[in-house]
Amino acid sequence: MPNILSYLLASAYAGFTPWLGAASATCTVNGQLAQCPSWPGTFIGAIWWISCIAILVFYVVSMWKVFTKAGKPGWAAIIPFYNTYTMIKIAGKPGWWLILFFIPIVNAVFSIIVIYNLAKNFGKGGGFTVGLIFLPFIFYPILAFGKATYLPTSQQPPAPTTAPPQVPPIVPQQPITYS
Repeated sequence: MPNILSYLLASAYAGFTPWLGAASATCTVNGQLAQCPSWPGTFIGAIWWISCIAILVFYVVSMWKVFTKAGKPGWAAIIPFYNTYTMIKIAGKPGWWLILFFIPIVNAVFSIIVIYNLAKNFGKGGGFTVGLIFLPFIFYPILAFGKATYLPTSQQPPAPTTAPPQVPPIVPQQPITYS
């Protein structure tokens, strides 16, 4: 049984053990030679894939929660292309912008615009937008599980304007007369 397990692990991890720097070993399975990764490489590879899957699941749960906060179906977070379309709609932009996401370089510019408007619709500023761009696995959960509420651009109150200071009117003084 251990030989079959090592053969299965060798088959599963043979593609990325050189990438992890683990040397391959030759194993004998039922009298036949087979390439088996070394056990440290297999263990590191398993930890790597488990970590990636855990982060992915957490990210999907966060996006699901962001979508439901915005009044959209949460399952849209797991459907390719439709999740991007839904994110564009949450950001308050027209749905045809999805086409722009297929054009190289243009897609980077428009994704930043969508992320900025997404943050703005949740009441966040430019600093939070930078966080969503560079550290999405941290800032999307903050958006999802924090106190931020979705308020579309059309329903947001206008920005406060500062009125000029009130200056008392200048009253001409009566000339002083001496009698």
